[in-house]
Amino acid sequence: MSTAPARFTTVDTPPGPFTVVVTAGPDGEDVVLASGWTDDVSELLPVVHRALRPTWVERAEDLAVLEVVAAFHDGDVTAIDAVPVRQRSGPFLTDAWDVLRTVPAGQPDTYAAFAARCGRPSAVRAAAAACARNAAALFVPCHRVLATGGGMGGFRWGTPVKRWLLDHEAEHAPVAA
Repeated sequence: MSTAPARFTTVDTPPGPFTVVVTAGPDGEDVVLASGWTDDVSELLPVVHRALRPTWVERAEDLAVLEVVAAFHDGDVTAIDAVPVRQRSGPFLTDAWDVLRTVPAGQPDTYAAFAARCGRPSAVRAAAAACARNAAALFVPCHRVLATGGGMGGFRWGTPVKRWLLDHEAEHAPVAA
């Protein structure tokens, strides 16, 4: 467990309350440890790797990352791309979370395509596990991965939230050159 304190806040978003937990990065910037569509921070802390999990969290009235959350919901679906995130696991999951950040808004992958994007085309279950174990929802956009048959697949925060995110991104995604 990390002895550094973390801060959190919850804001209303169109698909529901969204809570984000941050800690200070090396340059003092906020780094996301966990986030998701809940108003209960205790739902987020268990998914943070034990080496990164804060021993305590303090409610913050405002966090800089909320500007990015607002921009995303206002239609700038690429605003989330540069937000620093800290997650830890084994090599495949850590790499897969980085790869998730390369799936373009409005162009979701299937689990099979995501596994191939990760360099392991036969590792479809491992790719699905990377989505399921992602602590930093929205900023590491696991919602952009669908079942191979085109169905929604799972999502920790519920398929209605996933559907809203996918529809929002499809409507506001930058046009590919």
